[in-house]
Amino acid sequence: MSRLKPEVSAADHHQGNVKASIILVEYGDLQCPYCRRAHPLIKRLVKERGNDFQFVFRNFPLREIHPYANAAALAAEAAGKQGKYWEMHDMIYEEQDKLGPDFLLLLAHRIKLDMTKFNSDSKSEELQNKIESDFESGIRSGVNGTPTFYLNGFKLLTYDETYKSLADAIQLESEMKAH
Repeated sequence: MSRLKPEVSAADHHQGNVKASIILVEYGDLQCPYCRRAHPLIKRLVKERGNDFQFVFRNFPLREIHPYANAAALAAEAAGKQGKYWEMHDMIYEEQDKLGPDFLLLLAHRIKLDMTKFNSDSKSEELQNKIESDFESGIRSGVNGTPTFYLNGFKLLTYDETYKSLADAIQLESEMKAH
């Protein structure tokens, strides 16, 4: 069974309780239609699971088939430098069909980012290296498509694009942790 490499750290973008006993990591591509379908399922899990759950997103842009995936990842990371990573991440998924360079700038305006800083950060070597680091960790962890999920460090093999498949895996993990 594939293990997550490296483990979740402060360098990761996360939602939920950082001390939660249940940690779901997604390797995702912001232009991937399958990741877009998983997005509302994840938002529901974060909302419903509350304090015993943490969600982590790592970039895995499939550049060969999604020409705007890397630019979208850079835009989200640049927004993160201004404390608005999740706002940008969510808006990109919610309006993924409009994805392109001009649209990413429109989103940055919409969430009231400092545009000089956003433009500079979205071209920075630091953020490109962060995306590359996420991607390489995905390769080391056995990711070969998006979305790929890891539950408490182990590759989740039961995800079938349904909320139930994610919720059931998390419930099973919760029950195992309780024993």
